[in-house]
Amino acid sequence: MAQLSNRLNRLAPSATLAMSQKSNEMKAQGIDVINMSVGEPDFNTPDHIKAAAKKAIDDNFSRYSPVPGYLDLREAIVAKLKNENGLDYTVNEVLVSNGAKQSVCNTVMALVNEGEEVIIPAPYWVSYPQMVKLAGGEPVIVEAGFDQNFKMTPEQLEAAITPKTKMIILCSPSNPTGSVYSQEELEGLAEVILRHDELYVLADEIYEHINYTGKHASIALVPGMKERSIIVNGVSKAYAMTGWRIGYIAAPEWIVKGCNKLQGQYTSGPCSVSQKAAVEAYVASQDCVEEMRKAFERRRNLIVELAKDIPGLEVNVPEGAFYLFPKCSSLFGKSDGVHTINNSTDFAMYLLEVGHVATVGGDAFGDPDCFRMSYATSDDNIREALRRIKDAVSKLK
Repeated sequence: MAQLSNRLNRLAPSATLAMSQKSNEMKAQGIDVINMSVGEPDFNTPDHIKAAAKKAIDDNFSRYSPVPGYLDLREAIVAKLKNENGLDYTVNEVLVSNGAKQSVCNTVMALVNEGEEVIIPAPYWVSYPQMVKLAGGEPVIVEAGFDQNFKMTPEQLEAAITPKTKMIILCSPSNPTGSVYSQEELEGLAEVILRHDELYVLADEIYEHINYTGKHASIALVPGMKERSIIVNGVSKAYAMTGWRIGYIAAPEWIVKGCNKLQGQYTSGPCSVSQKAAVEAYVASQDCVEEMRKAFERRRNLIVELAKDIPGLEVNVPEGAFYLFPKCSSLFGKSDGVHTINNSTDFAMYLLEVGHVATVGGDAFGDPDCFRMSYATSDDNIREALRRIKDAVSKLK
């Protein structure tokens, strides 16, 4: 019998994409589903960025691009890192990829050997542990739950490190929780990392600009940490460019060279037209970014207020990204007579089938007590979705 590779069989499918697919199938049957399962801005790409892409097509940017990305884009990224983050990189320390997702995977594949450990605080983005498995590494999950605002402490990090630990993956602002590490908190983690040689941190900063604390903090700014840090970022979330597929790493040159070698063998350079659009995103006015950030902050305030009004849910106040990750474990064991809620996946399925709202169970993110809602949708959709959820929850006894 034909068999898929063991490598593939070790992977779990993406729960977020699975939920989104199921909600789309229900929509196709004529059911009015509000989809809060997918993490992408509902805004359109700003016009000046689209214009740059159209110009790139007219200027015949239709050939293979260099594996690490066009020089002008890498220069724009270097300038962004300097101006916005106070970090000094050269163009040889930047590699552009087909989305930040590839940037994360490139880094893991380039650094992690068979059997080496990667520390991942839970809740985590669904793909991190799977990418580590793909590289032959062992994900080491550190539980940072609701009571500690979903943030790993230095003590937890120290306790998780073994002689096999190669990397820590941090996501701030976080998917799925919206939690944001402050500069002081990152300094505490960095102190632990710097006590251990050959230990690296992959800092996923893709939600950098969707931040309600006033200031994004980067662990690479901590003295001694730039040599140990791989920053991952991109245009998807800040500029509403998810489909353009442009992400990048900024890292020590030897790591960038390794990722370049890897990328050269399996995708080569990213889309030429998308890169020209990304240059415009970085060099032009950033007013569009702030407008979207303000809209997300307004929606955050709205969804928190409405979710706190639903009996059985515990809600924290996320400081960034566009997710709410409420605790729903007090509803486990309850039933509406047809559906029994045993875990957060059951709860998410119940909300989809009964409330016609697509969310994602926390099991997929390493926290079975919670579930994720994306509020990257209109205020009206948020109000209606939370009304439906409240109604569905009221039927559970």
